[in-house]
Amino acid sequence: MSLSASYPSLKDRAVLITGGATGIGATLVESFVAQGAKVGFIDLAVADGTALAEKLKGAANGSTHAPQFVAANLTDIAALREAIATLRGRIGPISVLLNNAANDKRHKVEETTPESWDAGIAVNLKHQFFAAQAVLPDMKTLGAGSIINFGSISWMLKQGGMPAYTTSKSAVQGLTRSLARDFGPHGIRVNTLVPGWVMTDKQIKLWVDDKAREEIAKGQCINKPLLAEHIAAMALFLAADDSALCTAQDFIVDGGWV
Repeated sequence: MSLSASYPSLKDRAVLITGGATGIGATLVESFVAQGAKVGFIDLAVADGTALAEKLKGAANGSTHAPQFVAANLTDIAALREAIATLRGRIGPISVLLNNAANDKRHKVEETTPESWDAGIAVNLKHQFFAAQAVLPDMKTLGAGSIINFGSISWMLKQGGMPAYTTSKSAVQGLTRSLARDFGPHGIRVNTLVPGWVMTDKQIKLWVDDKAREEIAKGQCINKPLLAEHIAAMALFLAADDSALCTAQDFIVDGGWV
C-alpha cells in the first residue's frame, strides 16, 4: 500500500512514539520519518528497535531525519520519564506524542489476579497519562501540540477474554477528553485514534485464524484487510496542522465495524 499525502507542517517537528519497534508502532515511525519529522521512539524490544532505527538511517538526507531509539520499560514510570528526557535532548522539545504502546494479551476472568490486573492497566493505560504529563511543559513552551492516544474497538464490540485490556482501552477515551480540556488553553490538542483489528505480524501469528477472518468479514463494512498503514494515515493527519481544531474526539479506523 502506498500513501501519498504530504504534510508540510510535520517537517522538522519533534515526534515521540511509544511502542515504536514493531507492528503499528514501527509503521508510525516509518511514516513520520518519511514526512521529514524528527522522530524519537521508545520500546522494550531492544533488537527490533535498534534494527528499525538502523534501517531508517538510510532515509536520512537533507529533508529527513534519522529516527532516535531509546529502550525502556514504559510500565516503569521513572524509566519512561528518563527515556523521554533522553529523546528530548536528541530531537528537541516534543511537539507530537503518539501513545501507541499496548499489549492485548488474552486472559480469562477466572485467572486474573490483582497483580496481573495492575500489570494490564500499566501497559495499556497508565503510561499514556504519564507520557502526556512529561511532554506538557514542552508543548506549553511551544504554544501548541498534538497528543494522540491509542484506543481500541474491542470494548465497543463487547469482546471478552481480556478484561484488563478492554477496560484500559475504554478508559483511554475518558483520559483523552479530560486532557483535552486541561491542555486546550495551551493550544494542545488531544484525540483518540481507535483502530479496528489491524493485520500486524503478531495478530496474524497469534490470533487470526479462519474463524477470525469470518468474524472480520461479517463485522467490517469494507471487507479488506485493515493495515498498519491505514492507522498511520490517520495519525499523520491528527499530528499535522491540518487538524488544527480537532480535539477531544475519537477517530475510528476499522473498516466500518462499530
